[in-house]
Amino acid sequence: MRSPKRIRVTPVGFESLGVRSMCTYIETPDVRVLVDPGAALGPRFRLLPHPSEYRALRRCRARIREFAAKAEVATASHYHFNHVSPALEDPIWTWSSREEALEIYGAKQLLLKDFRERINYTQRKRGWIFQKIVREAARSIEACDGKAYRFGETTLRFSDPVVHGEDEAGLGWVLMLTVTFAGEKLMHCPDVQGPLSTDTLRAILAEGPQMAIVGGPPSYLEGFKVSRETIVRAIENLATLAGHIPVMVLDHHLLRDEKWREVAAPAFEAAAKSGCEILTAAESAGRRNQLLESQRRRLYEEHPPSQEFLRWTKLPREKRRGTRPPI
Repeated sequence: MRSPKRIRVTPVGFESLGVRSMCTYIETPDVRVLVDPGAALGPRFRLLPHPSEYRALRRCRARIREFAAKAEVATASHYHFNHVSPALEDPIWTWSSREEALEIYGAKQLLLKDFRERINYTQRKRGWIFQKIVREAARSIEACDGKAYRFGETTLRFSDPVVHGEDEAGLGWVLMLTVTFAGEKLMHCPDVQGPLSTDTLRAILAEGPQMAIVGGPPSYLEGFKVSRETIVRAIENLATLAGHIPVMVLDHHLLRDEKWREVAAPAFEAAAKSGCEILTAAESAGRRNQLLESQRRRLYEEHPPSQEFLRWTKLPREKRRGTRPPI
C-alpha cells in the first residue's frame, strides 16, 4: 500500500503554501478533523513580511475558516501561534482575533495539548488563556496527551508528549497524531524537526504509518541557533524514516531554507532506494511550492511594495499593531 486511499488528507496551511503552519484537514467516513488550525508569518532578514506573504496568510486564514466549518473535531499539538489560532488581535504576524478563534473552534470537540503538564512556561500561559476564551464556544475540551478516541471505525491516537525538536532544547513538547481507518494509518508529526530526537524517531517507526506528515529541521538557523551537527543528525533520522514509510510529506521549518532539497539530499537518496515518495504539502496537493519566507529579500527587490505599504512598515511598532498592512 502506498498513501492512504480512504483517509482523505488536505493540506490547508504549510510553508510550501506560503505561511508558517502545518494545518491539515483529515476526513474519514466517520469523522472530520482539523489538525493544528493556526498560521503565522515570522521575522526574517530584518524585514517585515512582503505583501505576497500577507496575501498568502489571508488565503490561508480563509481556508482555515472554510475547513473549520466542515470539521467536527479540532486539535492543537502545542501552543505556538502557527499551530493554534490565538484569541488575540494580531495584525502583523497571525491575523487572528478573538472572533476568528471562536469561529474556528466553536461547536467542536477540541482535543488539545495539556497546558499543565510537559509544557514550558510560555506555552502554559498561552494554553491557559486560549482555553479560557474558546471554552465558551467549544462543544467540549479535553487534554488528549497519550489518549485515543474512537469515532465509528476510525481511531485518533495522540502520542505522549515528544520534544519540540532537540532533547533539552527548551522549546517544549508536542503531540503527534495517528489516524487509523480500514487498515490504513496516517501520522501527523508537527515540529519534530527531522525528527531530531532518537526517541521520537523510534515512536514514529513503531507506528508504521503508510503516510507521515513530518516537520523538517530548521536548517535556516544553522550557525545561528542550531549547529551543523544537529542538522546532520536530523537528516540522518529523516533518511531512516524514508527507508520505512511509503509516503512522506516533508515541510514546515525545513522549507524556510531555499536550499532545502540540497540539505535533505541524503533523505531523498534513501527514499530512491526504498521506493519512498517524499513530497511537500503543496506537491501532495498538486500545487506549486511557494517558499515565500525564504525568498523575502528577493521579493522586496524584484517586486517592490507600494509606498503605502512601506510607510506602514516604518510606523512605530505600537501603531503597526493597530492596523493590518495595506496589501
